Amino acid sequence: MRAKNKSIIVTGAGGGIGEGIARRLAVEGAVVIVNDIQPTLGEKVTADIVAAGGQARYVAADVTRGDDWARLVQAAQDFGGRLDVVVNNAGWTHRNRPMLEVSEAEFDKVYAVNMKSIYWSAIHAVPAMRANPGGSGGSFINIASTAGLRPRPGLTWYNGSKGAVIITSKSMAAELGPDNIRVNCINPVFNPDTGLSAEFAGGPVDEARRAKFLATIPLGRFSTALDVANAALYLASDEAAFISGVCIEVDGARCV
Repeated sequence: MRAKNKSIIVTGAGGGIGEGIARRLAVEGAVVIVNDIQPTLGEKVTADIVAAGGQARYVAADVTRGDDWARLVQAAQDFGGRLDVVVNNAGWTHRNRPMLEVSEAEFDKVYAVNMKSIYWSAIHAVPAMRANPGGSGGSFINIASTAGLRPRPGLTWYNGSKGAVIITSKSMAAELGPDNIRVNCINPVFNPDTGLSAEFAGGPVDEARRAKFLATIPLGRFSTALDVANAALYLASDEAAFISGVCIEVDGARCV
């Protein structure tokens, strides 16, 4: 098992990519804190993991709040005996539309969920990782987006937030390396089956919109939660012990 006994927090794990990551890590032996702001969703994912023989506990928390992050980290230490990995998956976007039509409240929420959550995760998780026995450190896996590298019109403020995630992750990796704490990113391409897909697309993901996005992916299909989860599993595993400061693009070679 590639994540056996690793104590891992996965945020936004009540559905979509986060759910896929939590399930995949649990199958590989991880002790998973399933976080989601919606208890019904988080509790269901947790129950499914446990029913399948995995180890998981649901913790309700708003990732934009420092005191909630303190509870998440403590829960991981209580449940798994330590904290090895944080997967910052929870994300948000404004609807696809001209940049000047996005309200201040929408802008603030995008940056709070996508970026401030990483700040709070570091504030509370880094001390826990530094305290792990034998200098074993830990790992952050931040879910960014191809939007942070190859932005499209209509998602300007979201694109900027994901660009910030990418460069912040690289800077964290450089600063935390001496503590044996690794920091990496995953950049998924558009997935029409996530809860935010209509917001990204600017409306219902009908056949015309699907075709438009699919035409930009040379491998000829969209990313899935499992595609992203497999990348997360690798980065969380000991196989990636010397991998830090990188972004894995799970995008089928998206070209535009």
